[in-house]
Amino acid sequence: MVWRICRQLAGGLLNRRAALALALTAFVGVQLAGPLAGMGPAAAQDKMKVAAIYTVPVEQQWVSRIHKALNAAQERGEIAYTYSENVANTDYERVMREYAEAGNDLIVGEVFGVERAARKVAGDYPETAFLMGSSFGPAGKNFSVFDNWIHEPSYLTGMVAGELTKSNLIGMVGGYPIPEVNRLMHAFMAGAQEVNPEVKFLVSFIGSWYDPPKAKEAAFAMIDAGADVMYAERFGVSDAAKERGVLAIGNVIDTQADYPGTVVASALWHMEPTIDRAIAKVKAGAFEPEDYGPYSFMAHGGGSLAPMDDKLVPQAVQEKVQAKRQEILDGLFRVNVNDSEPKSTM
Repeated sequence: MVWRICRQLAGGLLNRRAALALALTAFVGVQLAGPLAGMGPAAAQDKMKVAAIYTVPVEQQWVSRIHKALNAAQERGEIAYTYSENVANTDYERVMREYAEAGNDLIVGEVFGVERAARKVAGDYPETAFLMGSSFGPAGKNFSVFDNWIHEPSYLTGMVAGELTKSNLIGMVGGYPIPEVNRLMHAFMAGAQEVNPEVKFLVSFIGSWYDPPKAKEAAFAMIDAGADVMYAERFGVSDAAKERGVLAIGNVIDTQADYPGTVVASALWHMEPTIDRAIAKVKAGAFEPEDYGPYSFMAHGGGSLAPMDDKLVPQAVQEKVQAKRQEILDGLFRVNVNDSEPKSTM
């Protein structure tokens, strides 16, 4: 119909060029009156584009939880997901820009070592939403932050460790002493001391987010010093515990099936509440700078305690831990947040 009108007009007052211009205008008008009218860029697409940038392999505990949540959203058909892993801090800004230039609606990652550069990139791409693991707050118009606030289930696993240690010495191996790690360790220590005031701790950091052999060697040294329960903040610690016949507590992911008889409890991080909220915000055109940290709390389903090993954790201990868990959920007990570097108490 559009072209018939144009041909008729072209035969009268309009020349061929004017007729084509009118046809194009009419065609665009028809399209805008259809399903895409009034929608923003993300809503106009069948699937919003999401990219993630990781400085370590996706198998690493912390990153694996983000990767899992984004894969789940992709499997539901909500997003088209792509990612880069093992990105060096020196390349991080470049990769962020490449993903923004490629038209991704949401970019997810962790920027603990590149805070200034990442925030600058976000400022250069105001139409792109950025959701980044960070030690600092949200900024600008499009830079939101998150963190693994699983200090609550970490406290509960500390209670388990405090009840099970026979030597009253617990070993703790971490990556770096940054707030995100420190607060989990302190919560774990506080939980252990609640049920066992006599317990002591050996604490060390390996200076890496992913170096299982180094973490394993640090764990061996602690076990040799008398630790009979190990807090496995890094990969490699549970391997050492298994080889030496001592117990281990998992962190972020559930590795109990991989280490039966060794890992007796784990504090789990669930990134789905955070990722799903960000996706919904972008789709609604309502994304804004926000701290998504609270969505890792147990009340939001962002943290939980994995089922404890029934063979190694007595029923009375499990009941005590579950009672404390309920107090946390009911708002009757608050786990203290301590971001300072934990120290050995020997």
